[in-house]
Amino acid sequence: MSTAVSHAMPVVVDAHAWSHATVPNLPIGDEAFVQTAGAAARLMPADVHDALVQFADHGHRSGALLLKGVPVGELPPTPPSPTAPFQKDRTSEFTLLAAARRLGQPVGYEPEHGGDLVQNIVPVPTATDRQVSTSSKVNLMFHTEAAFHPHRPRYLLLICLRGDPQAFTTLASIREVLPVLPERTVEVLFQPRFRTAIDESYLHGRANVLGAPMPVLTGTLDDPTMVFDEDLMVGLDEEAEAALHTLGEAVVANQIGVSLEAGDLLVVDNNVAVHGRTPFTPRFDGTDRWLQRAMVVADLAPSAADRNGRVITTVFGA
Repeated sequence: MSTAVSHAMPVVVDAHAWSHATVPNLPIGDEAFVQTAGAAARLMPADVHDALVQFADHGHRSGALLLKGVPVGELPPTPPSPTAPFQKDRTSEFTLLAAARRLGQPVGYEPEHGGDLVQNIVPVPTATDRQVSTSSKVNLMFHTEAAFHPHRPRYLLLICLRGDPQAFTTLASIREVLPVLPERTVEVLFQPRFRTAIDESYLHGRANVLGAPMPVLTGTLDDPTMVFDEDLMVGLDEEAEAALHTLGEAVVANQIGVSLEAGDLLVVDNNVAVHGRTPFTPRFDGTDRWLQRAMVVADLAPSAADRNGRVITTVFGA
């Protein structure tokens, strides 16, 4: 996938020297597993540890960090669905949660795979044409992860266990997009003239609702943050809808693409970059693309009333 030379690419850090002395034989969602993974950060190569801390403290223009060569362990065939049982060691999950704890607090969302802290992302035959993570034959539209959620994650982590050269994770950073937007469009995007529908996976059959009016952009012109969902967000008036359309065109025009390979760990700043994915052709034979995902909040306290352990349980819909 070609990208413009002027577009900032993710920071890339070589993580091949990272290894785990031991991985605890505990359930992945167990708090002791998370704590042990967090403590294991002291075994990260200094370059990896410092890159994660630097990214959390100062971010990057691209809104992303790519660690290459992280430990993933021995792999079985790609499972046929995200929740299908399979036998594998816990190396990749331990790696993912160790990185997550350097950035903040890993959480699950109850509607997403039952609130698993580490979720498997694999193509599913029944979802090939849908706007969900298990699709394959459509462009996954640009979105802030859980844009509608009051406790949306600050960071999205994707670790690649098995790649597909056709599939590019697409990214667009507001720091790249803002300079190309018309001044009036930027003014409108900073105003609370937008609402976002709820992702269908969070509704459990309940009627959808639009969230409260909100701005797309917050912060300052020098250091903006963005919440945007190409599929679920609407403007409350003609000017707001036009601004949203202009932003969407700029996002597409200023995107970059990363083809994740086995051992890649991509960290996305959910305040800065929206993400998507290009189409690919799955085989459904155990050799398909297999990612694992973790979501991280900066602090557990704001979600205390809507959380069971590390699982956020906010209910949406009528």
